[in-house]
Amino acid sequence: MNDPANATREVLWNIHYPWIMYALLVPTTVVAVYGFYRRIRLWRKGSSENRLDQPLKRVGLVLRHAVLQLRTWRRAYPGTFHAMIFWGFVVLFIATVVVMLDYDFGIPIMRGRFYLYFQSLFVDICGMLAIIGILMAGWRRWVVRPPHLIYNAESTAILLVIFTILVSGFLVEGWRIAATDDPWAAWSPFGNLVALGSSRVMSAEAMLAAHRFTWWTHLVLVFGLIAWAPFTKMAHVVNSTLNIYTARLAPVGANLRRLDFEHDEKLGIDALAGFTWKDRLDFDACTECGRCTAVCPANRVGKILSPRDIILDLQHRMHAGGDDTESFVGATPALSSEAMWQCTTCAACVEACPVAIEQFPKIIDTRRYLVMEDAEFPDTMQQALASLETRGHPMRGTSFTRVDWAEGLDVATMADVKESEVLLWVGCGGALVERNQKIVRALAQLLEKAGVKFAILGREEKCTGDPARRIGNEFLFETLVQENVATLDRYGVKKIVTSCPHCFNTLANEYPEWGGRYEVYHHSEFLEKLVAEGKLSGRLPTDRQVTFHDPCYLGRHNGVYDAPRQLVQIATGKAPTEMQQNRSNGFCCGGGGGMSFVDEPPNQRVNQERARQALATGADVVAVGCPFCTTMLEDGINATKGEREVEVMDVAELLWQAVEESSHATSPKPSTP
Repeated sequence: MNDPANATREVLWNIHYPWIMYALLVPTTVVAVYGFYRRIRLWRKGSSENRLDQPLKRVGLVLRHAVLQLRTWRRAYPGTFHAMIFWGFVVLFIATVVVMLDYDFGIPIMRGRFYLYFQSLFVDICGMLAIIGILMAGWRRWVVRPPHLIYNAESTAILLVIFTILVSGFLVEGWRIAATDDPWAAWSPFGNLVALGSSRVMSAEAMLAAHRFTWWTHLVLVFGLIAWAPFTKMAHVVNSTLNIYTARLAPVGANLRRLDFEHDEKLGIDALAGFTWKDRLDFDACTECGRCTAVCPANRVGKILSPRDIILDLQHRMHAGGDDTESFVGATPALSSEAMWQCTTCAACVEACPVAIEQFPKIIDTRRYLVMEDAEFPDTMQQALASLETRGHPMRGTSFTRVDWAEGLDVATMADVKESEVLLWVGCGGALVERNQKIVRALAQLLEKAGVKFAILGREEKCTGDPARRIGNEFLFETLVQENVATLDRYGVKKIVTSCPHCFNTLANEYPEWGGRYEVYHHSEFLEKLVAEGKLSGRLPTDRQVTFHDPCYLGRHNGVYDAPRQLVQIATGKAPTEMQQNRSNGFCCGGGGGMSFVDEPPNQRVNQERARQALATGADVVAVGCPFCTTMLEDGINATKGEREVEVMDVAELLWQAVEESSHATSPKPSTP
């Protein structure tokens, strides 16, 4: 009986002149190294950027997203076959290293139970999983044909070469097992199947010849793939890992770089010369998977904006070897100014990308050039910026002041009280849009009910600058930031609560660069905290069904998903009915990035698409946590609801109704005479 402790196999069995393999390895390595050197040389042309700090956190990113591929798994089918291929090849590579250590370095590790359990059984299983993964990928690419994929000869060739390598590996293994009557054949189940089948139809001599020919074919294909990979999208195996390691560690909402107005020769970016080395690595890390474009709200409603095509067109431009100072704006449809002005900055592209590419910040960089250098941007955005410059808010045509919303309420201003525990940052969308004034009134009454000492800036409050920055006027943004920071610091403000996620994001993530460091809460977080402390309570006696829309600047940009849902559950007694696209996969209302100031074509309105998704839940109430979302969704629902009665309500309005209802229910009834 064979002793498992002695299990092994002969390396390079039936192979003559093995030195040829080592000779071929030299040019293979040279070509592959040159391929990556060529890319690194292009990256180094970019300006400096610190993306190598906090190495432990960065290693964690690599483990989660490169090794475990957590983002890739978000889409089950492609995530499954990609993991099968990736991990199959990782295991096959480790198995090859084991052979090298044993044969070339004389380290006797390909022996005994390790040989049986890992080198035979586990490697066989992983190889077959990789083949199944390739077949699944082929089915998706050649039969299902999703519209967001790129169909070209290179992609087809890569799949066919990998498939041939894997199949030839099993053929070589099977013929070796059959020809040598391997006593450990059962430990290589799929190779053994090849052996059993071949033994019935092939002679020993035929198997020897087929084995030798296929072994060399397998070797040439493997070496060819290694040499070819750096010149194809296969380079993403290395590039994407580097890109994940150098990803931004701050929240998505802190993703925009500050301009240096004193030293920058050009404001914004319209040419490759303006990008950093990390931007250039982004271009090369793209796997062409199209997930970013598939989730882009503008693209979904038929606009030309395609985050993937922006990245790939810049990649092709970088590799073309042309003049890096030549403007790329308008060079392709994806790089046209029309496409740049369709972005809502929702960050769905950034969230969807499995390799941590930062797409929309590059759009903002280009917008900065178009606004501050070229003065080319939509008229309605120009009017919004003009209003920001002259009136401190983008709401052109409004007749309201910053304090009209508080009429009849006992709301103090900082000018009156000089200091306060909490500053209620009202925001332009809350103070100056009549519908949204109800939201801020509800919030103020909730704070008062909970005994929170708060005040507002009133007429001293100006726009945080969010629309100016997202539209591309960085100079106006900085001016507003400096003015607001001076005002806030004059009153010694420490804690800020706001109902606007755009204000929340700007105050929390962007103001610190200008010295404005405050404890900033979105009102859903602060109200949830007050409820948990027992300072607020209430429940609506209603059977109305509520769904919740995730504001992009609250969810994807800052990771706040649970607090507003908790408020819905507190107010109604049940969790909200989720839309098909929710939380990090939520669909934009269409109002971010200055798009609330743009009149979109009737058949390409993002807010109407989101409204249809909300109506599909059957909900009577669409709960929101953003004044811009309120406006956009009310417009969208009114245009698409038909005869249905559907209401859009902020979570603060829902909670205030619940608190009021409970107060009325518990107040003593007047006695009857």
